[in-house]
Parts: sequence; C-alpha cells; structure tokens
Amino acid sequence: MTAINSPEVAEPPRPDMFSNARLVGGQLFLSGLHAGDGSGGVLGDGSTYDQARQTFIKIRHLVEAAGGVMDDLVTLRIYLTDIGEKAEVGRARAEFFSGDFPCSTLVEVSALVDPVLTVEIEAQGVLGSAARR
Repeated sequence: MTAINSPEVAEPPRPDMFSNARLVGGQLFLSGLHAGDGSGGVLGDGSTYDQARQTFIKIRHLVEAAGGVMDDLVTLRIYLTDIGEKAEVGRARAEFFSGDFPCSTLVEVSALVDPVLTVEIEAQGVLGSAARR
C-alpha cells in the first residue's frame, strides 16, 4: 500500500488519521475531497458548480500523481448538501470524463465538515483500466 500525494492537494490536517489517496496494487482509493482551501475558505467562486469543479481538479491531481488518468476512475460517491444542485455537479463532472462515465452515487446530506462546503466527492479506480481510443 502506497500513499499518493500531490503538491497541488493539501494533505489532511491529521495525516496520522487518514490519507487523501492510497494505491493498492493497481487500485486507487481517494478519500472524500472537497473545495476547501485549508484556511476555512473555499477555492473558486463558492457556487456548487465551482466547488464540484475544484474538487474534480484535486481528484485529477491525485489520479495523475498515481500514474493514472481520470477515465481510470470506476466509481464516484458524491455528497451534496442541496439535491437541487445535482445538475450543477453533473455539469462539472462532464468536464473531467470522456467515454463511459464512472459508476456514481449521489446523496443529499445535511452538512459537510465545514458549513461553507456544498459538495464532497470520494472516488475509486483501477490504473490502466481506461478504454484507450
């Protein structure tokens, strides 16, 4: 098991408690990520669309640090504080995947770790599994 890090993605505040990403064999596991800037603010403009976009950017950095591409992701679990914003999350997701999209679960939650956050995304993938076109 190998921890995956990227200089573009801040490490968790308690890296002794959990990791952003782990690679086991060819399988990549990403903890729930969000658009938090690490200082109590949010990257981007704060909209749900941009929070999802900023989160997918973090995910892409970690996937690439592991040697993969976004289309290697097999499944996403998306937590959203307002289910009415699901189309905005979908719009952001469409910017990061081509071909077959990953399996996906989207659920509404009452809150995330910080009240300014509206979306959190967890992902799993298998490196080298993306269909090569």
